[in-house]
Amino acid sequence: MKKDIRAYGYDRLKEEMEALGEKPFRAKQVYEWLHVKLADDFDEMTNLSKALREKLKEEYVILPVKMLERQISQIDGTNKFLFQLYDGNVVESVLMRYKHGNSVCISSQAGCRMGCAFCASTIGGLQRNLSSSEMLGQIYQIQKITQERVSNVVVMGTGEPLDNYENFLNFVHLLTDEHGLNISQRNVTVSTCGIVPKILELAKEHLQITLALSLHGSTQEKRKRLMPVANKYHLPEVLDACDTYFRETGRRVTFEYSLVHGVNDTEEDARELTALLKPRNCHLNLIPVNPVRERDFVRPSRKNALNFKNKLEKSGINVTIRREMGSDIDGACGQLRRSYVKADVAEGEEV
Repeated sequence: MKKDIRAYGYDRLKEEMEALGEKPFRAKQVYEWLHVKLADDFDEMTNLSKALREKLKEEYVILPVKMLERQISQIDGTNKFLFQLYDGNVVESVLMRYKHGNSVCISSQAGCRMGCAFCASTIGGLQRNLSSSEMLGQIYQIQKITQERVSNVVVMGTGEPLDNYENFLNFVHLLTDEHGLNISQRNVTVSTCGIVPKILELAKEHLQITLALSLHGSTQEKRKRLMPVANKYHLPEVLDACDTYFRETGRRVTFEYSLVHGVNDTEEDARELTALLKPRNCHLNLIPVNPVRERDFVRPSRKNALNFKNKLEKSGINVTIRREMGSDIDGACGQLRRSYVKADVAEGEEV
């Protein structure tokens, strides 16, 4: 395969242009076309000579992220996009509009191998990692399609971002680069089920992104029932890694907790959660489990969810119930999934 030019940082792109015998300022022009003007084709780069454009076509590729379908929620206007990648795999991304700006939830893998019991994204397993440019491509396409600026990015779609660590890290650097979209690191959130070594590596980067830990159980045993990854990384070491992240970055960790009726929403669970989180400077997001047709988990009633939240609040826990968005288009938390499109990869056409 040709080199993935959109995955190169600004300094690396300067080196590439110099290797082609081009002046350094060409790197700035190309980088701006890729990451500000969001070009999908070298022929769009009209301030470059035809000879240089031909040279770029010979050496590099802009990996396509092509919209196949767009659904718009009739409840809250949330948009869900189905994107096709160069090899026929597809991923889903979600645009949510808030008063503070537009937030996009992107996928980091085609499929997922983590096996969380309540999540649609893991059904069928992992197909492959996404490149950093394919992660960016989801955001760039949504901006082009909607003609609206994206101000917040959450890497919470299909896949475990820290299972695709190097590509994810490069993605963050590109997304927040001052020469590109220049989205603030503080407006980027990454969700993980708790891959301890990678949390510790990420802490050493001293980025200002928010770490969101998928907790979902108030004890090791309860977490194991919902999350196979807990068999490898036990709850105490996961929490220690989160504490390290906070110490190294100064960024408060968010804990995600899917509320499942009769499974993890009891008074005992509330007491155990309080004991876990009260000593920590953190935020707890309660997420009443969303329906997935292959699963039989049931969400608690609104009343029970509020009672659970109130118990935690009275114990001094900073807690919210996440606003549900896009559930009528399977765009809410835990509902994104991998599906496949038979495609002629050479032509890029659906068959």
